Amino acid sequence: MKIDNERLHRALNPRSVVVVGDKGPQYMWLTNMENFTGELYSVQVDPNEIPGIEEKQIPNFSSVAEVPGDVDLVICAVPRQVTPIIVGQAIEKKVGGISMFTSGFAETGEPEAIELQEKIVSACLEDGMPLVGPNCMGVYNRELGVKFNAQQEQGAGSDVGVISQSGTHGIGISLGAQRLGIKVGRTISIGNAVVCNESDYLEYLIDDPASPIVVMYLEGVKEGRRFFEKLKELAAKKPTVIWRGGGTDAGARAAHSHTASLATDTAVWDGMIRQAGAIPTESLEDTLDVLTTLVHSPPCSGKGAALVAMTGGQSVAITDQFQRAGFDVPELTQDSYDVLGEFFVTIGGSYRNPFDAASTIRSETENLEKILEVLAEDDNIDAGVAIELTTAGFDKDPERLDAQLSLLAEYREKTNQPVVAMMPEGGAVSGQAEVVVSARARVSELGFPVYPSFRRGAEALARSQSYWHWRGVPSS
Repeated sequence: MKIDNERLHRALNPRSVVVVGDKGPQYMWLTNMENFTGELYSVQVDPNEIPGIEEKQIPNFSSVAEVPGDVDLVICAVPRQVTPIIVGQAIEKKVGGISMFTSGFAETGEPEAIELQEKIVSACLEDGMPLVGPNCMGVYNRELGVKFNAQQEQGAGSDVGVISQSGTHGIGISLGAQRLGIKVGRTISIGNAVVCNESDYLEYLIDDPASPIVVMYLEGVKEGRRFFEKLKELAAKKPTVIWRGGGTDAGARAAHSHTASLATDTAVWDGMIRQAGAIPTESLEDTLDVLTTLVHSPPCSGKGAALVAMTGGQSVAITDQFQRAGFDVPELTQDSYDVLGEFFVTIGGSYRNPFDAASTIRSETENLEKILEVLAEDDNIDAGVAIELTTAGFDKDPERLDAQLSLLAEYREKTNQPVVAMMPEGGAVSGQAEVVVSARARVSELGFPVYPSFRRGAEALARSQSYWHWRGVPSS
């Protein structure tokens, strides 16, 4: 039987949640759900655990069937041998869906574990019950306060939705994105994905308003053709980033023991991702890098980049990295050089592209304004500005950085082109690591992608620009 999408919607956006089998002293699931906006209940029969639940003033029952009213989501954290009982109770109660944290199923390779998984799968499919997992962290919903990690934010708005076969990577993407000023609207940790698989979630996210951008971590797919078709449909509508785990022989073995995923040939996988229009990444770092550019930059497919660095040596380094990433670093028009020449004569530095602008930005922010005014009118620049920002003195004069970012924001709004900031590690003053971290946080807070190296900034912007080119977005 096909999964009931209406019930899946209830499970991913629950108004009532029942946690089954939570244990003290932390009571992880109930504690994570303390700010849930709906009705929260517990099912626990162990007399040693019940007093701690009652101290939290959460109603506890001996079975799912006893919980009053409709139940949208059951979070199952019981030993694996008990799971068929809980699934049966959930089916009887007609709940929206089940999120199963319990592990120890087919990923173990044990015959009895495989048989047990087949038993719960059969029951769910017969009923049309959406099952998230097993062997997963389950469901995070930012707006409703449904969490599987205490650090996940709660509030309105969303920049991205996340699907992850790994609970650890689901948490890593969620929390990493938050630190970059990105609102994660939902994360679905899918684990073994034995009932609802990755294609079901893709189909759901196509029209999901909480997922304007989609990020996925996958170790394998169960329905290759359907996955390709849904991925292509999704990527044609929303930027879709896919980090694939298990792309090597050893990684594939690890993936199979992790979520029982079967490896896909690397050449086949790469071809599928390319044809579908998704954005491939190879690590958490890559994934967050491209995500922050997608969130904090307007759609743009241009190749002509304006580069601004702090010294002559850095101007060479930034140029190498952006050209390697596929960008042009063009000469400006003669009209632009005529204007720039009028004030660069007195301040020193280079006014070619790349700009060696140390004195320009360190001592006279108003000169940066003039440079950006010229670049905004130059037809040779259609991929935006990549700029090295100094962290020196940020602790004593943060207003200077704010003033520069204000000018860059005006440029971005006027041109509808990306602005990428870079604060390389090597540029930090000795003993000023905390200053660098604070300065980067400020840049993110004000809505700019910021990177610790030229290479990472160039590659992230290149991935974003390639996607928008595939979508047919014209250069600015």
